[in-house]
Amino acid sequence: MFEYTKIVLDKVSFDTVLFCKEVQKALQRLLPYEIEELKIFIESLVQQNPNLNQCLIYLKP
Repeated sequence: MFEYTKIVLDKVSFDTVLFCKEVQKALQRLLPYEIEELKIFIESLVQQNPNLNQCLIYLKP
């Protein structure tokens, strides 16, 4: 499921609103250790596309 989530997030990274929705869905579906890996993956995407920075609020504890 984690690999699928990464593919989806990568494909929707052009649209900030859609990306945020997919992040929220992923946080509901993934296991705790996968969420930690997801944070690292999303931070790398944010470096490539700074507009996605606003979605980081969903990753804060």
